[in-house]
Amino acid sequence: MTKPTAEDIVRSATAAFNAGLRDEARKLCAQGLARQPGDPMLNHLLAAVLASQGEIDTARRHIATSLANRPGHPAAQLLAGRLARMAGDFDAALSHLDQVIALAPQREAFLEKARTLDQASLLQASLRAQARAAWQAILEVMPSNPEAAARLGRLAWEDGEPALAAPLLERAVAQEAPAAVWFDLGLARQDLRDHDGAAAAYRKALALKPDHAEAALNLGTVLQDGGDLDGAMGAYATAYRLRPAMFGSIAMALTSAPRGRLWLDAAALRAALA
Repeated sequence: MTKPTAEDIVRSATAAFNAGLRDEARKLCAQGLARQPGDPMLNHLLAAVLASQGEIDTARRHIATSLANRPGHPAAQLLAGRLARMAGDFDAALSHLDQVIALAPQREAFLEKARTLDQASLLQASLRAQARAAWQAILEVMPSNPEAAARLGRLAWEDGEPALAAPLLERAVAQEAPAAVWFDLGLARQDLRDHDGAAAAYRKALALKPDHAEAALNLGTVLQDGGDLDGAMGAYATAYRLRPAMFGSIAMALTSAPRGRLWLDAAALRAALA
């Protein structure tokens, strides 16, 4: 009986992976590599399987072996860049992604580069402008890309530009969006003094993520600013239940806003929130 070739094993392992049988796919790749340890396809596929299981460092070793035997392969360079970003090795990630773009420009490579610059800018502020420019370029090519709109909106808000941030975030939530994007929209609207719009965004964030204590706290703030103190107390009670350590922030919000209440007894305020 003829032994299966590396290509046969890759096909079987790919089918297993696509069927959600990650352990089976991993086992098949390991069997193939026992006979052909340097095979680029098997190393590439095993790297992808390992990445899906959170084993980033081991995955990086296998994709490095794949690239050593097939350095000009765009898909392998892209995976290497993604794995390097996930490991926080941003210089290596950008190097791999620049090679992908030089070899075969593709949208996913530009998206991955924007993600890398975005994350790297948290550690190196000088990259922030590059991150915004990268997301802007993606949005110009893919106007309906919600990730680019969401990240541009967040970055604009962080840079003190809520009027620019709000429409970008509204574009992002026009499609299915996670709680974090709705929360960012709430922040932008709150800065624009759009109390009703901010409240709607925070409520949506809470509906998607019921344990989002910050959304509950901010909902209380905008309801209070809008004159709905009873609604604000309900939101503050939710925030307090979710995170008792927020008591100080709640007390400060209640006493500092123009439509607040003065609580002389902390115990009474805790009882009211409970």
